Amino acid sequence: MLSFSANLSLLFTEVEFLERFALASSAGFRAVECQFPYPYRREALAEQLQRCGLVQALINLPPGDWSKGDRGIACLPDRIAEFQDSVACGIEYATALGCTRVNCLAGIPPSAADPFRLRETFIENLRFAARELEQYGITLVIEPLNSRDVPGFYVGTSGQAVEIIRDVGAANLRLQFDVYHAHIMEPDAVASIHRHMGSIGHVQIADNPGRHEPGTGRIDFDSVFGALQDANYGGWVGCEYVPSTTTEKSLQWLYEYRSARA
Repeated sequence: MLSFSANLSLLFTEVEFLERFALASSAGFRAVECQFPYPYRREALAEQLQRCGLVQALINLPPGDWSKGDRGIACLPDRIAEFQDSVACGIEYATALGCTRVNCLAGIPPSAADPFRLRETFIENLRFAARELEQYGITLVIEPLNSRDVPGFYVGTSGQAVEIIRDVGAANLRLQFDVYHAHIMEPDAVASIHRHMGSIGHVQIADNPGRHEPGTGRIDFDSVFGALQDANYGGWVGCEYVPSTTTEKSLQWLYEYRSARA
């Protein structure tokens, strides 16, 4: 049976962030993830994890200035020093939270940017981040994002990400496979799971359209979960969706999944 983690950036938003850990635990989750933990003290987050008996499955590296449109800075040649600082910050949080997966968002380059410099910068930054994270036993993942929600994002498909992973050549660099983004950008998300399973280090889910819980859109999650189980995927599956109603009501699919496999 697959193991699911609750993304606290999107789930249980009915309460303040630090209160979401307890709600996730009460809902039967054994792990949580979040996009950006940096507004909160490391000690306060670690206390909630310990109190609720939860594992921190994933965090993202700092993305730059989100309010000004940054969606990561790893491919931007003029922000290398800032990226290296973000890696140090990510390590501080990951080690404090016992988190062994860190996601690096590539960023949105200017339309006139030199493609060679962008790729060179991204690869060298990933090599740097992978080396730094490896010292702490942390796996680095990169995530393709769809061009509908994030126009111009540097990495759009699993195939692109896997080529970059190959060129970086770091043993602790993996693919973060988000089923929602893949369903938008790739001909067959289930086929992509089979094709790229050897590179996948983390999985996230949401239905399409709407980015709501499984069962609200067109994605065949029975096939998605079957593909992951057939491949003996043993990592966390992050529930990174926007509930269509309340979080509690949106979890009915998960309760049914657990019941069917109990």
